[in-house]
Amino acid sequence: MFARISEAFKSRALWLRQIGVASLSGATAWAIGNQLGTNGGVVAAIVSTLTIRISLHRSLREGIGQILGTVIGAGVALVSVKVFDFGFIAVALTIFFCAILARALRLGTIASVNVPVVAMIIIGPGLSESSVLHRLEATFIGAAVAIIFSYFSHPKTPIDRTYEFLNKLVLQGASLLAEMSEGVASGYNQEVAGHWLARARALVRKLPELRMQIGDAKGYTRWIRIGQRDEAEKASLDSLAVEHTLVQIRVIVRTLFDASLVAGIAEIARKETAVALSAASYALTAHIEDPEEIIGAKQSPTQDLRDATDALTKILVANNAKVENAQIVKGLSIVSNLEIIADSLDYTSPALNDEVEGA
Repeated sequence: MFARISEAFKSRALWLRQIGVASLSGATAWAIGNQLGTNGGVVAAIVSTLTIRISLHRSLREGIGQILGTVIGAGVALVSVKVFDFGFIAVALTIFFCAILARALRLGTIASVNVPVVAMIIIGPGLSESSVLHRLEATFIGAAVAIIFSYFSHPKTPIDRTYEFLNKLVLQGASLLAEMSEGVASGYNQEVAGHWLARARALVRKLPELRMQIGDAKGYTRWIRIGQRDEAEKASLDSLAVEHTLVQIRVIVRTLFDASLVAGIAEIARKETAVALSAASYALTAHIEDPEEIIGAKQSPTQDLRDATDALTKILVANNAKVENAQIVKGLSIVSNLEIIADSLDYTSPALNDEVEGA
């Protein structure tokens, strides 16, 4: 029992650390804000809780948005209450114009929601210039405390977190390719292909999170660690290569799934297809685990992948009279997808370079 409890805590250690830091941040903001007078601590604690994020960069960005939003919210609230008194119309106009101004200033989705929330916190207990000033000060305190405490929310930098997540996706993609290789070699069925397809789709659904991680890494080196910009750009390039690769893996799995519904993989090219998929799995793993060995090797894993796809192409073309047209089409589709994977992993894909230049 104790072992299970210990394991549960270990598996949630990062989450526990984050909520612990957030709790300390809110309590500290409350303690400091209480020195300002009535409701100062409550406002500071609320703003701290709304602002704190997983990294210093995110909290800094969110904190600036909160401060700008608070100034906007206070201004709109003052005007609304002065003109219409505190009531139904003033509340409605405050929320409406705060949302519009936050969107116009591109404060972000979360800050855009928080601006009217903070505005209502400011005008809720009653509006006067002195009380507004106190609540603005409390907002600044809450945002500042959250920014400081966010430094301790995660033990790793955004760049380290990007590579950690990237490596996880790569190993999952490589594992899926290896299973597909074994399945093709031994003869897979529709049910097995359906499981592959579900896993491939799950991997692709994680790509928006990867893009968000890259955004954090770039922002981190733009705002805080300027000297690590090259590392962030390298992480961005690696993430694009992996993103392209995972998308192609999903397409390959879909092709194998469709093939299982009709004629299947051409028997004469079964071995070469399995070898090509295995080569792709190794190339993907080596891209992350042994990058230095790839540079110094006489022939890179991506070249091995190209050789395998070339062998698959030749056997399909040479035996086109013995193979159904649908099987040839699906086989050549797999070849095309694997070649795109090879181009992405060695950074020769024109699409990859265009995205980097446009970033």
